[in-house]
Amino acid sequence: MGCIGSSQARNEGGVLYVLTARREKIKKTKPWAHTEPITRAQLMNMREEFWDTSPHYGGQREIWDALRAAAEAELTLAQTIIDSAGVIVQGRDLTLCWDERGAEYELPRYVLSEPTNLIREQGQ
Repeated sequence: MGCIGSSQARNEGGVLYVLTARREKIKKTKPWAHTEPITRAQLMNMREEFWDTSPHYGGQREIWDALRAAAEAELTLAQTIIDSAGVIVQGRDLTLCWDERGAEYELPRYVLSEPTNLIREQGQ
């Protein structure tokens, strides 16, 4: 349980190639540290800047929107979003993905989780 396989065949010069994509459950990003300690406000600004500019990196707007929704959701809902959008995830943590047309989507860790050296502000 856990993997869903799909395949696509193509014929080149009389040779039949079968391309297989395996879909596994996504998982949380491994702990990481920013190059220097940052506040939650700085982290949120970095995330907003990334998502505002992400369509300019290529790929489809709908896939970027699905990736953002998945990045901001808990794992079960994120998995449903990824599966529904037809996103293929490499490494299972959403840092590197492709759509069904083969466009690549690379997500920085800071949009997926908080750094270990996040400065906790008073009242948090």
